[in-house]
Order: sequence, then C-alpha cells, then structure tokens
Amino acid sequence: MPNFSERSYQKELLDQDDIPFEAIQQNMKELDRINTLLGGHDITIAGLKYVLDYANTRMPVRVCEIGCGGGDNLRVIRDWCRQHQIEVELMGVDINPHCIAFAQSRSENKGMEFICSDYALVLFKQQPHIVFSSLFGHHLNHEQFVQMLQWCNNNALVGHFINDLQRHYLAYHSIKLLTSAFSNSYLVKNDAPLSVLRGFSKEELENMFAEAGITHYNIQWKWAFRWLVCAIIKKERNGL
Repeated sequence: MPNFSERSYQKELLDQDDIPFEAIQQNMKELDRINTLLGGHDITIAGLKYVLDYANTRMPVRVCEIGCGGGDNLRVIRDWCRQHQIEVELMGVDINPHCIAFAQSRSENKGMEFICSDYALVLFKQQPHIVFSSLFGHHLNHEQFVQMLQWCNNNALVGHFINDLQRHYLAYHSIKLLTSAFSNSYLVKNDAPLSVLRGFSKEELENMFAEAGITHYNIQWKWAFRWLVCAIIKKERNGL
C-alpha cells in the first residue's frame, strides 16, 4: 500500500529523456481528455479569473504557462478569453522538445508562442502579466518547487497560479482504475497514479509558499482532488 503521509519522489516516466515522440503525443492527448472530463481545465480558468480580478482593463493580457505540454491549457484560456472579449497573448514553455513539437504541430494552437527551454532560463521581451502551471509542480522536489514560486513571483506582473494534485488515497485508486481500464498510453497508466503520490497536502503547499516569501495568496480545494493556489503581486507592479 502506498504511503500517503508524505510525497513520493519516484521519477515519472515522462521525466525521462528517451521517450519516443509517438508515446508523448498519445500521453498529451489523453491528459487533455482527462483534464476536460475531470474538470482540470475549469480550474485553470478559475485561476485565470482570480488573477484577472486584480488587473485593470488595458489589453492585451500576456499569459505564460510553464510546463505547457501540448498547449491544451493555453487553448482553453484562449477560447474563454474570446468568449469574454478579452485580448490575450499566450506563451507556453516546456523543457521537453517532443512536447513543444507536438504543441506546435496542432493547428488549433495557431497564434500561440511555444518555447523549448527550462522555464528559469527564459528571457521575456515583455514580462507576462500572469504566469501559471498545471500539473507541473508535482514533478519538482521541495527545493525546486520553492524556486519555481520565487521565479513566478519575480516574473509575473499581476499574479500567478498553480493547478495541481492533492495527494489522497481516493484520488490514487480512482485514477489507477480509470487509466487501467481506458488508457492506451503506457505513460499515463504508469504516471497518473504516481503523480497523485507526488501531489501535495495543504500544509506542504503553505510551507513552501512561506519558504518562498509569498504571503498574498489564496489556496482552494477543487474537485477532483486538486489544489488551486493563486498569488497576487503587489499592486504597484501589476498594472496592465
């Protein structure tokens, strides 16, 4: 029986360097479907709306996702912004060249900028107003997560948010059963349950935000077994 009292640091298969493009492509497609069916994309929109409430109305809004994968979160943001007459510029950053290649190959991602890089090495021509990550933070260890928070706080003009997993036995067993029955991706079957074991408790998130020196944030539990954590930058920095 897995230990749910503390985070696992077992590496996911997706974090390896030798995964074939076809396998990553299948993985990205299935993760998009999982996020759609289990409400993950809705949580990303909730994070976007939370941060936008602290911004004024000058456009366009620049949004950057770190660990963007196939770009599905950015696409959901673009579609929502179109529905609400919000002009937006979208950038995705991922260290995996296969993920970036897949994102760039999708016709529905036209007009978005994708960069293959360690997020911490990206040099912005214009700082993004909003930085976010979805299902990226659990790939990091404690120290790396704190460093990511500090980087987001230093690079976002308005605010940043995290959409990630709660470590919970029901989440673990549910996703293991679901992916075993319906997934065609060996990456998803292996990594989805492991991702839950690498997920967070509320106390762990609070401790890492404290270590990062971030005090203006809001943490919410979301279905299904997700955390949405939104941080707002000091107002003198956040005009659009």
